[in-house]
Amino acid sequence: MEPGLRLGLVAGEASGDLIGALLLQSLQQRGALAQSAGIGGPRMAALGFDAWWPSERLSVFGFSDALKRLPELLWIRRRLGTRLLRERPDVFVGIDAPDFNFGLERRLRRAGMKTVHYVCPSIWAWRPERVSTIREAADHVLCLFPFEPALLQQAGIPATFVGHPLASVIPQDPDRAAARERLGLPADRRVLALLPGSRASEIDLIAPAMLGAAVRLQAQDPELRLVLPCAPGMAARVRALLPPALVHLALLEGRAHDALAACDVAVVASGTATLETALFKRPMVIAYRVSPANHRRMKKLQLQPWVGLPNVLAREFLVPECLQDGCTPEALAREVQAWWEAPARVEAVTRRFHQIHDTLRTDTAQRTHDAIAQLTHR
Repeated sequence: MEPGLRLGLVAGEASGDLIGALLLQSLQQRGALAQSAGIGGPRMAALGFDAWWPSERLSVFGFSDALKRLPELLWIRRRLGTRLLRERPDVFVGIDAPDFNFGLERRLRRAGMKTVHYVCPSIWAWRPERVSTIREAADHVLCLFPFEPALLQQAGIPATFVGHPLASVIPQDPDRAAARERLGLPADRRVLALLPGSRASEIDLIAPAMLGAAVRLQAQDPELRLVLPCAPGMAARVRALLPPALVHLALLEGRAHDALAACDVAVVASGTATLETALFKRPMVIAYRVSPANHRRMKKLQLQPWVGLPNVLAREFLVPECLQDGCTPEALAREVQAWWEAPARVEAVTRRFHQIHDTLRTDTAQRTHDAIAQLTHR
């Protein structure tokens, strides 16, 4: 790829910002990037990305929230598409955010612009009808999981497994002692990490059950340490939910990776954080709740029994999932206690997490670079 690639990008939420930043960094290291612009977050901005809108403007939670914000999102997408067509970058990369990006990609592609969709939607989990949408929207799909390209290629969609960028960022053997020292945690106490999600609605629906479980677990072990990393701007919201009975709680601004490296067990909201927890080789309990209407809708469309990414990748329930009505303080506390009482089970799941890590770790930067180079002939 010759120097001077002009890149249009849309990255939604924190996970998209991370992937976008790693993509920009890899292209910059190869001298292949002239400029990049669109929608992105602080990590991308730190690398010189020109954010016309910040990525948090795309953050929605569930169907009802998306409906409320639909006029604003459609306005942003229309304005963004018009500007991209005026400035004509060499390629547009839509990172995740499929409900926003597919419509944008379709418009750009019809106007002759090359389009890449980065992160295959979970067509293997629900909404398989999206295959036809992907075919119309993307010239190429960059996949995080190794089984996805074959599914897309069966439908005539060019796709490349590029590995999961987190598998290259997170070490194979995280240093628990060093992480505890960084966080000021004692080396000889149990540590439980609580990750209730990055969106306001997730925190409102999931954090109370997690915090209730922590109260129960501290009643059994008064020396139990708790770490709760908060997404940017969410600390006050979490603090307002804290039960008075909780002690030894470190409320962190970000620093989720330190929290996962330091902990013995984690209670994690379903999403990318469950994969991060697996890559940190920590046993976990997956928790999730949505509104009743969203739950009924998603249940009808679900294609497989697993929700959490570690279980999807393993094709079995490696870790427990406490979902919807089952996401209670009692259930979460019970599942955490079960991990503490079964060291052989912890050892077995740690081995499986190492296998998952090996599968997802590849030269993501090179594979991504090669796929874009082939598409743009640069």
